[in-house]
Amino acid sequence: MPGNVAHIILGPGASAEQVAQLNQNLGLDQPLLSQYWDWLSNVLTGDMGNSLVSGQPVSELLAERIFNSATLTVIAMVLILPLSLLVGLLAAVFRDRLLDRSYLGTSLIVTATPDFVIGSLVIALFGTVVFKVLPPVSLIPPGDAPWEHPRQLVMPLAVMVLVGVTYLSRLVRVSFIDVLESEYVQLAIIKGLSMRRILFRHALPNALAPSIPAASIMAAYTIAGSVVIEYLFAYPGIGSALVDAVAGHDLPMIQAIIMLMAVAFFCFNQLADVLGTLNKSR
Repeated sequence: MPGNVAHIILGPGASAEQVAQLNQNLGLDQPLLSQYWDWLSNVLTGDMGNSLVSGQPVSELLAERIFNSATLTVIAMVLILPLSLLVGLLAAVFRDRLLDRSYLGTSLIVTATPDFVIGSLVIALFGTVVFKVLPPVSLIPPGDAPWEHPRQLVMPLAVMVLVGVTYLSRLVRVSFIDVLESEYVQLAIIKGLSMRRILFRHALPNALAPSIPAASIMAAYTIAGSVVIEYLFAYPGIGSALVDAVAGHDLPMIQAIIMLMAVAFFCFNQLADVLGTLNKSR
């Protein structure tokens, strides 16, 4: 990482001796491999170290941030799953019609647009330029739960849900189309069963099974994508904490956040593999 955290802490007027002394006190004069080994050894004992900027324990600084990010992710997934199912089902039932074509065109545009561009458009539309009905940033006072300030959650959730539904509903649509074209569904149609019964009793369980592992992967990508969204909306989660830590050259904070995000990403991917294996065994 370019720059020196000692210069940032001491300021531009610090002497070379002061910088060298602070580097020694912080252990930054040691080789990188030695620093990494010391950090990893401490992490395995539950000690993530202290922030180089504030001097406070990293675990204390991240506790509330993790809770805020987890809250945002859980609410987003609760909204993404049923909406993806509904949108994918409608697109499959009205395949190649105006509704389906409009959906495919819109989803293609959303998929090709970076999250920060979508977020900036949402801020301009609802927060600063056009309607001005929502706060442009999602600042939450320390100690308050995110759901105590629902208006601050609307725009970041809107971006996360829009991106998530666009991805997952396409998979649901493909699954539904495959099921609707299967022989047993065609036989049910010939027998005169109602389309409602065919969709919800026969097609839905079989189309939903391949989408469940994808939902786990979607949760992992939601966590990874939260860095941009949280920073854009100034939401006090681990994503914005990571950006602040990089700007302040706070290496222990950076290492802890990346490790936590990697563990979460790994767990959700493993869950997707397990669910996929169970689905194949059925």
